[in-house]
Amino acid sequence: MFENFQPRHIPTLFTATVMTFGGMWSYLDPRAAMLEFGLPERIASTPAAAAVMHINNARTTVVGMCLYTLYFRRQLSACDTILAILCAYAGLVDSYVVWREGNPRKAAFRLVSSGLLSAAGFAGWTAGR
Repeated sequence: MFENFQPRHIPTLFTATVMTFGGMWSYLDPRAAMLEFGLPERIASTPAAAAVMHINNARTTVVGMCLYTLYFRRQLSACDTILAILCAYAGLVDSYVVWREGNPRKAAFRLVSSGLLSAAGFAGWTAGR
């Protein structure tokens, strides 16, 4: 399964793992998942927010599964494209929302980490360009 693994594949596999399994976390403990995301307690403890988190994270899990599928089909250029666009856009939105909700440290972490993952995608690391 991993016979073609190269260290340059780590950003894509990391993103696929975090999205697939991190997306499932909200089904087990939505409050904890929202707090870890960077949202404040006043949002995390709201039942309506849990429903929205479940809906969002279903899509997040699907994107992670798609990344795994493309990776194992050796469509590495497609992995890079998804990594570049997804991490750039979602990273900016996530960072902005978390910052606006009063968690600047978590927002900065999200911005820097997603920026690095996006850069790896734009550089074509997974495909080895």
